[in-house]
Amino acid sequence: MTGRLTPEASVVVVIDLQEKLLRVVPDATAVTEAVAFLLDVAQLLGVPTLATEQYPHGLGPTPPDLARRLPSPIAAKTRFSAGEVLGPGFAEYSRHDFVVVGVETHVCVAQTALDLLRGGHRVTIALDGVGSRRWLDHYTAVRRLEAAGATLSTVEAVAFEWLADSTHPQFKAVSQLVRQRAVD
Repeated sequence: MTGRLTPEASVVVVIDLQEKLLRVVPDATAVTEAVAFLLDVAQLLGVPTLATEQYPHGLGPTPPDLARRLPSPIAAKTRFSAGEVLGPGFAEYSRHDFVVVGVETHVCVAQTALDLLRGGHRVTIALDGVGSRRWLDHYTAVRRLEAAGATLSTVEAVAFEWLADSTHPQFKAVSQLVRQRAVD
């Protein structure tokens, strides 16, 4: 399924961006910065966010800079797919576009995205907002998800798709976030 994203039809799903997992993901700083940008844009445009932590007792919390941008409490899980703990949230918003970010691409992100696709939802994977320990696992998961029907994009492309027009009331605010991101 393809189609343009709109803020009114979208939900951001943040999967397991926890300190212990991020320590082993190459480019974890870039991933977390991309996700922070996406969450800031989502907040400006009224796009709801759902988030999980995988076994937080053992893998630790979400870093504070991201946690402050997420709804509280963050849903704890032990299953790899977030579908079971976030399922009620999926239905609550009656939206059909899910923008998925997090770690690890080949485990929790992939299983969540596949469950969303199986449920008839449209899934966009923001590639700069996902990561795995090993490049081959990440690459293979991305190819699998695309073959299963997920759309591949980036956080900035999602942001501008949500805006759709430079006359959008939040265009200047989002443009400022883009400029800040370029400087950082």
